[in-house]
Formats: sequence, structure tokens, C-alpha cells
Amino acid sequence: MAVTILAASLLSVSMISAASLSKRFTGNTKSHSVGIASWYGIQHQGRPMANGKKFDRRKLTAAYWYVPLGTVLHVVNLENGRSVTVTVTDRGPNLRLHRVLDLSEAAARKLGYVEKGLTPVFVSPILKYEPQHAALHPRLLVEPPDRDLVATYTAPQPLPALLRSAR
Repeated sequence: MAVTILAASLLSVSMISAASLSKRFTGNTKSHSVGIASWYGIQHQGRPMANGKKFDRRKLTAAYWYVPLGTVLHVVNLENGRSVTVTVTDRGPNLRLHRVLDLSEAAARKLGYVEKGLTPVFVSPILKYEPQHAALHPRLLVEPPDRDLVATYTAPQPLPALLRSAR
């Protein structure tokens, strides 16, 4: 009897844990994020990523928790207005450090923060048109002019440029 109760308890705990991990790793819980981004480069070169491939610091990739692997993200550096499009290939960053995104060295260079190491960013998934989801989203019944892209985001000007134009 005690063994049955213990087995049932362990099973329910493992099911709860699996459900919460599944949501964390693949649930589209956020449409966008604002926070601090870090980057990783040579120290991780060639190591396996969550998608099973080897990390290449020269590619435009990211580690992110909140969307499925393979999702394309638009990332804007909020300090200088520079932006980059990356593909989620890995899981991260370390949440204890209060960061929202880890970028490859190439992506960090495009955003202009390699020397600093960290920068505030706006992160937004780029949605692709998927006809099989049209029934779930009636607004997608009309095919967009650009089949590969439903949503776009225009990067804001850096704050100093906005202040100069207001004068």
C-alpha cells in the first residue's frame, strides 16, 4: 500500500514538473520582451546547442526560453537603435542573472555591444504565415502580400536622435 502511494506521488510530481518545463521551453508565453541581453562567443564555439547542432559564434543566433527552437526574433538595442534578426537555436540565458536573451557574438557585433558585454534590448518574434493556422486566426484567412512575413517591426530611433529632432 505504501509503495503504491509513493509511486502515485512520484508520478504526479513528475507530471507537474514536465508540464511546467514544457511551457517554459516551448510555450509562446510572451509576444515580446524588454530586458538585458548578453552574448557568448569563442568559449562556446563548437559546443552542442539545444537544437542538436554545434554553436557557431559567426552566425546570427540566440538562446531564448520563451519561444520554440527555430523561431526568428527581431532584436533592437535600446541604447543605439541598431537591430538584428536572429534564429533561436539554444536555451538560455541564465535566469538568475536577470537577462532575457543571449546572442551569438555576430549578433552582438551587429547590435554594437560586444565591448560592453550587456545591453538593454527589445525582443519580438517574427511571425510566419502558416495556412494551417488560419482557422484559429480568422485575420490570417487573407494571404498577406509577403507570405514569409506577417508582422514586422520598425526599430525606434536612438533616444539622442529623438531628442535632437524635437528641438
